[in-house]
Amino acid sequence: MRTSVGRALTESGPERDLAVQSLKAAGAAVLAWALVGWWWKAPMALMAPWTAVVLVQSTVYRSLRAGAQQLILIGLGTLLAAGAASLTGNTMAAMALALPPAVLLGNYSRFGDQGIYAPTTAIFVLAYSSFSTTAIAHRLFEALVGALIGIGVNALVLPPVHLRDVRENLDGLARDSAALLRTMADDMESGYDRTSAEQWYEGARRLGGAVQGLGSARRWTRESYRFNPGHRLRRHVSPPPDSRDSYWSGIAGRLESLTGTLVDTAGQWRRLAAPPDVVLGLLTELLGAAAEVCEADRAALTAPQPDGDARGEAMKRAWAAHGRLKGRLPDQDHETATAVGGLAAQTQQLLYALEAGPDQAGRT
Repeated sequence: MRTSVGRALTESGPERDLAVQSLKAAGAAVLAWALVGWWWKAPMALMAPWTAVVLVQSTVYRSLRAGAQQLILIGLGTLLAAGAASLTGNTMAAMALALPPAVLLGNYSRFGDQGIYAPTTAIFVLAYSSFSTTAIAHRLFEALVGALIGIGVNALVLPPVHLRDVRENLDGLARDSAALLRTMADDMESGYDRTSAEQWYEGARRLGGAVQGLGSARRWTRESYRFNPGHRLRRHVSPPPDSRDSYWSGIAGRLESLTGTLVDTAGQWRRLAAPPDVVLGLLTELLGAAAEVCEADRAALTAPQPDGDARGEAMKRAWAAHGRLKGRLPDQDHETATAVGGLAAQTQQLLYALEAGPDQAGRT
C-alpha cells in the first residue's frame, strides 16, 4: 500500500492513473449530490451520485456506453417496480413480483457489469414507496443528471488515454527477448542440460503471453481515443506503429520453436542428437549477437536517433556465425546432422525476423 501511494505521488504509471480516476469518480459523485441533493433537494437524490461515480470509466467511450446502458436499466427497473406496486398494493408482494424479471434482465450478457442497476433500482423505488408518475420522472431525471456529470468529468478532466500501456508492453517484450537470448548464450557456453532447456522454453512461452498483453494494450489505446476530447486538447503523441507488434510476435514465435528443439536435444530421453561442442560455440556467438540486436531495438523505442550501426554490426556477426554453423553440417553423422540442420533452419528464421526490424515487420 505504501509503495503504491509513493509511486502515485512521484512517478507516472498505473498507480497514478488509478489515483486520478478514483479522485475523478469521487469528485463526480460529490458534484452530483451538491447539484441534485443540496441545491435542488430532489426526493431521491442518491440516484445522481450513485450513477455518476460508476460512469468515470477507464475510457470515455466506456463511460458513454455504460451511461446509455445504465439509464436504460434504471428506467426499466423503475417501471417494473412501479408496475408491480400498482398491481399488488403491497411492498413485499411487489418485490416478489418485480425482482425476478429485473434480475433476469440484469443478467443479460450485453449489459455486462451495468446489469445490477435493474434490480437495485427496483429495490430502491419500492423501499422509498415512490410509485407516482412524478416520482418516476424524478428517478429518471436524477439518474440522467448523474450520468451527464460522470461522463462530463471523465471526458473533460484529464481524460484517460492508454498510450503508456503499449509502450510498456513493447519495452517488456524487447527486454525479455534480449534477456532470454542472453541466458541461452551464457548457458550454452558452459554446456546446457534439459532443465536449462526447459527453462528457456518456458521463457519463450511467456513471451507469447506478453504478445497477447500487447494486443490487449493496443485495443485499449484505440478505444481510449474514441470520443475523447483530450486527444485534441493534449500535445499529440502517436502510439508506436502496429508493425512493432508483428515484429515481436514473430520473434516470440521463432524463439518458442528454437527452444522447443533444444529441449529435444537434451537429457537422457532426448529425441534428437546432442549438438557437438563446436556447434554450441557457434550457437553461443549467434544468440549473443541476436541479444544485442534486441537490446538495440529496445533502446530505439525511446532514443530520438537509434544507433543503427551497432544493430547492423550485431546482425553481421549473427549471420557470420550462422554461415559457419551451416558449414559444419557435412561433418556430422546422420543423426547429428538432423539436429544441427534443424537448429540451423530455426536460427535462420530467427535472423530473418530480426533482419526485418521493428518498423518494417508486417509491411509488404
